[in-house]
Amino acid sequence: MSITTKALEQGKGILRLAPTWVPRSFCVPGRRIKLHPDDYYILGGERGGIDERWFSSTTPAENGPLTGEHEGLSFIVFNDGDKVEKVLLKDAIDEVKGEIIGNRLWDEYQSWPMYSKFFDNMGPLPHHIHHNDEKAALVGQKGKPEAYYFPPQLNNHGGDFPYTFMGISPGTTREQIKECLMNFTKGDNKITSFSQAYQLDPGTGWDVPPGLLHAPGSMCTYEPQKASDVFAMYQSLVNEAIIPEELLWKGTPPEDKGNYEALLDVIDWDLNLDPNMMENRFMAPKPVKPLDEMKSEGYVENWICYKSDAFSAKELTVLPGKTVTIKDGGAYGLIMMQGHGKMGVWDIETPALIRYGQLTNDEFFVSEKAALEGVTIVNHSTTDPIVMLKHFGPGNPDLVL
Repeated sequence: MSITTKALEQGKGILRLAPTWVPRSFCVPGRRIKLHPDDYYILGGERGGIDERWFSSTTPAENGPLTGEHEGLSFIVFNDGDKVEKVLLKDAIDEVKGEIIGNRLWDEYQSWPMYSKFFDNMGPLPHHIHHNDEKAALVGQKGKPEAYYFPPQLNNHGGDFPYTFMGISPGTTREQIKECLMNFTKGDNKITSFSQAYQLDPGTGWDVPPGLLHAPGSMCTYEPQKASDVFAMYQSLVNEAIIPEELLWKGTPPEDKGNYEALLDVIDWDLNLDPNMMENRFMAPKPVKPLDEMKSEGYVENWICYKSDAFSAKELTVLPGKTVTIKDGGAYGLIMMQGHGKMGVWDIETPALIRYGQLTNDEFFVSEKAALEGVTIVNHSTTDPIVMLKHFGPGNPDLVL
């Protein structure tokens, strides 16, 4: 049998994943994603600090010429006695197809079409944009909708700037934004003068469609997103750090580099000038069923990302001392946020500190068959809830609000 088949059999349809750490040269780690303090710059100063952990990823990171061979890609872990074997989640899905992600997704996408991550920066990011499918196709990529959720467990402090700029202030003209982009190499191009910032609150989130300019704040963020790493930076100076001009043109086809109209065309102007940005893009948690009904069964589950067709996400809390069986309509990845216990055949736990390269028992991928049959979770603690975040692919059949 292949490693994939043996891993599926060992986990009864639930796959254990190894941690996937990703550096960003333009970021300063917020140090809230449980990586050991000595390991944030373990890949070398020229790679930048590790400020992201990717989940259920079949998407390689786009980190320039120094990018590692498997950077951004998740590995399945199979234990053969004392021997540990690994296989890329991407290769496993290519091998057994719908047996992991379900025939619906395999038939339409021939891949797992999303991933999630923790993004953990000490300061704000530049005002930037993700291309839609049409624009991303010009550089051989897919468009990138994404969403934010701010887990309370990872946000004991908000970093240097816990506010996110979103969109462009109503009344702003195309020429005003073009002038900012043309001033990119002249210090601060002041593009956020034409935007609005919103305070970030733990336990809430935001929907960020492609084409929407946004400057993420310094909260540690859980980010489900479409399987793509396409972006371009439209702000030249943030937190007193200069952004390289090459990032302004990242995602632009070679023949359009230097063409500022092409950059302006990436912007979805209706989205950006929306006068009801908070109403349309903010996401407060929504219970999947009546709260009293769920609590009587020993758990609470909320939709936390639910405004995109490309993915969705839930937060599941299993109350202390309880055993529950949770059914879902599709395959999903998950990351543990709090507590310990049992999930199917697996011990699950939430580590406080992780060394680079260390294996954990906090990240898993649940096949569609296992999700439909129901996953049994046992909370061994009499005081501490189990809390996990679950990320689903497009067209979640359970997502009815």
